[in-house]
Amino acid sequence: MAAEITRVFDLLRISLDQPKEQFISGKINGKWVHYSTQEFCDTVDNLSRGLIKAGIGKGGRVAVMSHNRPEWNIADFAANQIGAYQIPLYPTLAEHDIQFILTDAQITILFVADEDLYQKIKPCVNAVNPDIKIFSFNKINNVECWTTLIEEGKKATQINLDDYRSKVAPEDILTLIYTSGTTGTPKGVMLTHNNLVANFVNSAVVMPDGVNKSLSFLPLSHIFERMIIYLYLFNHTAIYYAESMETIVADIQHVKPNAFSTVPRLLEKVYDKIMEKGKSLTGIKKAIFFWSLALAENYTIDAGPWYNFKLGIARKLVFKKWQEALGGEIVVIVSGGAALNPRLARIFWAAGMPVFEGYGLTETSPVITVNHFGGTMFGTVGEVIKGVEVKIAPDGEVLTRGHQVMKGYYNQPGLTAETIDSEGWFHTGDIGELINGKFLKITDRKKEMFKTAGGKYVAPQSLENKYKESIFIEQIMVLGENRKFPSALVVPNFETLKTWAAKKGIKFTTNEEIIKNEQVLAKYNEVIEAANAGFGKWEQVKRLALLPKEWSIDGGELTPKLSLKRKVITEKNNPIIEKIYKDAENYKAPG
Repeated sequence: MAAEITRVFDLLRISLDQPKEQFISGKINGKWVHYSTQEFCDTVDNLSRGLIKAGIGKGGRVAVMSHNRPEWNIADFAANQIGAYQIPLYPTLAEHDIQFILTDAQITILFVADEDLYQKIKPCVNAVNPDIKIFSFNKINNVECWTTLIEEGKKATQINLDDYRSKVAPEDILTLIYTSGTTGTPKGVMLTHNNLVANFVNSAVVMPDGVNKSLSFLPLSHIFERMIIYLYLFNHTAIYYAESMETIVADIQHVKPNAFSTVPRLLEKVYDKIMEKGKSLTGIKKAIFFWSLALAENYTIDAGPWYNFKLGIARKLVFKKWQEALGGEIVVIVSGGAALNPRLARIFWAAGMPVFEGYGLTETSPVITVNHFGGTMFGTVGEVIKGVEVKIAPDGEVLTRGHQVMKGYYNQPGLTAETIDSEGWFHTGDIGELINGKFLKITDRKKEMFKTAGGKYVAPQSLENKYKESIFIEQIMVLGENRKFPSALVVPNFETLKTWAAKKGIKFTTNEEIIKNEQVLAKYNEVIEAANAGFGKWEQVKRLALLPKEWSIDGGELTPKLSLKRKVITEKNNPIIEKIYKDAENYKAPG
């Protein structure tokens, strides 16, 4: 099969070999919309012809700003099979970033999902180029609907799409994905058809037999989920898009997926809710719950018969309910975008829901390494996929080269040369090590590591992952560049805190008030102190501040893949940070 696919749109041809009534489906405004394989492919072809009639050809620029829905994929395939560049726009992008991308990418046609996004992007279009044509997926007053292009395409029977497909080479650009990461001006990552094809073909090791239905909720604008969607199609897996994060519980129960991809934070939230229920149990049920949990924390893939016997009991009595909460038919979960806590991975595996953690960046299409049934090591991001090389630089930075490395940054040859050296090695900016010569372990971001005033290096992610094991902590950022000691900004899990406060007789009025309570502050210091064990004295958090509001993408503190924007968080909370250190001026850090 792999030999037949050289360009992303070849996926449609192999999909027609095994057609489905429900090929790609989406829940829109509370209702499921289903596309059969034939209907999907026909719509793609008609939209391609409509785009051609609108002046789009090879090298044309077509942007999509939409939440996940089948129409996103239709617009993607319609553009890429005629050689146009598809440019995804995150729905949460700031106005100045939208304007930059519209200009830099020279976009001429833009698809938007609905009226809210139209109202967001229209002023940006007016500001940079009013000639950009906007089409909407939903019907909006005084806005051309995308069906206009489809209808035009239906009439244009004289256009032979094979003529266009034949001119698209594997090394041609498929997409420009603009990424700013945690800081800086957006950079247009140029990914080719071959980048993505080689990536999903060689990442297919994560998909065992029995993965027939998938649920998608991570943004398609990000390369991780987009590649996973291509991988599902390569695997002949039906795709269902959840309506939103608010409806995901109901959507999971409706679809009962065999697979989904996620970021660790969502798995942490699932685990926290399960823990809340477990703590509310009494008597023998509570004892069995925590016995099962303790067993799960020690899970290993090659555990002996006695352990597996006990695990079988735990799965029947406790973990079956966990499985049912995620639809009851999970075969595999793929995790990416951030570090997965090894303890959490063991627990989900023990519960009969294997989580495969992988690693990569937008610039690497994205997968560099991934765990899979043929090779998994907890605490690592897996083995290097076929056709990819990894080496560790003298300073600990992870370098990689192979089919997955981008063509470069659009319009930025200087930055491309800084990132991809003369031997073709892409410098990831991550610090890591190879375990047993083949399993990659990421320890931190090169730029996120900081040095204390005492000259000691601190890797904040390792600390943060440990602290987040506590059900009392929703979010945390460790800081301390050129300071006497590390400190932390902590966003409490307010639901957990509210329950704890009630048991302690502490009145909970508002988030702002509760974080000032001395007993609450003492509790969080206890949590941090307990988690500090195992870390060197120089890297342990000595002081913290509680914050009343969760960090978010809309608030500007998180990237679309939910990574911390450390610079933004630091700037927004600078007075609080200064107070932490001012109050501790006389503190002498040990070590």
